[in-house]
Parts: sequence; structure tokens; C-alpha cells
Amino acid sequence: MRLTGRTALVTGSTSNIGRAIALAFGAEGAHVLVSGRDEERGDAVVAEIRAAGGKADFVAADLGSAQGARALATEATSVLGHVDILVNNAGLIDPARTEQVREEAFDAVFAVNVKAPVFLVAALAPAMAERGGGVIVNLGSWIARLGVPSGIAYSASKGAVETMTRTWAAEYGPRGVRVNAISPGVVHELGEDHPAAGMMAGTPAGTPGDPEAIARAAVYLASDDAAFVHGITLDVDGGRQHVAVLAGQN
Repeated sequence: MRLTGRTALVTGSTSNIGRAIALAFGAEGAHVLVSGRDEERGDAVVAEIRAAGGKADFVAADLGSAQGARALATEATSVLGHVDILVNNAGLIDPARTEQVREEAFDAVFAVNVKAPVFLVAALAPAMAERGGGVIVNLGSWIARLGVPSGIAYSASKGAVETMTRTWAAEYGPRGVRVNAISPGVVHELGEDHPAAGMMAGTPAGTPGDPEAIARAAVYLASDDAAFVHGITLDVDGGRQHVAVLAGQN
């Protein structure tokens, strides 16, 4: 129960990694605010947390604008009383290559992946500092540092997330707010037969990870176990970033 007595806002927490983080935070004692665009799925996550003995509520959110981010921060503060932990998980993917990318799609990716976290942090981090501390966990991606020939907008946005993580650690760390990021590898609920599974070939893990692996890392970074950890990007990626496994070496 490493998060007992704390409140947590997890954006994009109605499915996949966000859902796993919300469930893990609830199991560790936090009062979790589940947020996303799909109320039915959000209510299902809340029900699951409550059924396990945890505390949770749902707030619908559209993070396509600064206004939407500010509105979510206001609603989260109203529902929870205050926010101790912010997880910037909500993300939008556009797989287009550079020559095919459309301006409206590019802008939409950056609105959700970059602009929304900026305005959520601007709205919530100062209040965390005034209360004596808090935690921000951002979700990056391995694709920010290992180039692939697709998804230019997404990879650029996740590179921005890693940079913002370090900037916010410098801004808010001295005021008691710890800021770190997680860089997941290929993680998908659909498992090994999903087309993305091949992107984990040549890694020690060899297959996609499960959302719970990322959730466990998020619990660590949000808890006092990581009290001396500031400004890092924690790779939870099955070795995708740092290790090459040669065919037939085993």
C-alpha cells in the first residue's frame, strides 16, 4: 500500500497502459481519478478498482486543447480535493511518414501528447509545491530515441515529452515535486499475434510486454521508494533501446 492516502489523476486511463496504472494505483491505496473520452469504459475501470476495495472516480476529458487540459485540472481538484500524483499517459498516434503527414493530424498529435501535459502541469504542479510535494510521471516511448521509418509526429512528440520531463524536474524538483518519465517498449493487450509484435524481435524479451509491467514502474516512480529519483526516463522496454540479441545465439 505504497500510495495510501494519496490522490492520483491518470489521463487516458480507460484502456491499455493507462488502465493498468489506474488499477495498480488503486491497489496501492491511492484515490484514483480515471479520465478519458469514453465514459462507459471509464466507469468499468472505476468499478474494477472499487470491487478490489479501492477508491476511484471517473471524469470525462478531451485533451485536444489547452482549455480541455485546464478543465480537467479544475475538475480533478474538485473531485479529489487536491492532486498528489499526475500521470500524463493520454496519447494520440499517427503512423504517417513525413511525406504523408497531414497538418491537422500533426497538430492533433502534438495537442494531446505535448500541449495537454504542459497545461496540466502548469495547472497542478504549483499547488503540489504549495502543499509540500507531489509527483509527475510522464509516458514517453522507445520510438523517441530509436528511429523507425514511420510515425514522425508521434516520435517527435514523445521526444518532446522526455525533454519536458527534464525541464520540469529542474523547475519543480527544488520545490518538492518529483518529475520522471517511463519509456515503454511495444506494449499491447492484443499480445504476440498483433502486428507490432515483430518490433520486439532481436530484443532480450522477444515479445511485446504487458501493461502491468509499465504500471509497476509507475507505482515505483510515484511512491517514496523513488524519493531520490529526479528527471529520468526509465526504459521499460524488454531491452529494445539498449540490447541486440543476434539470431541463433541461443
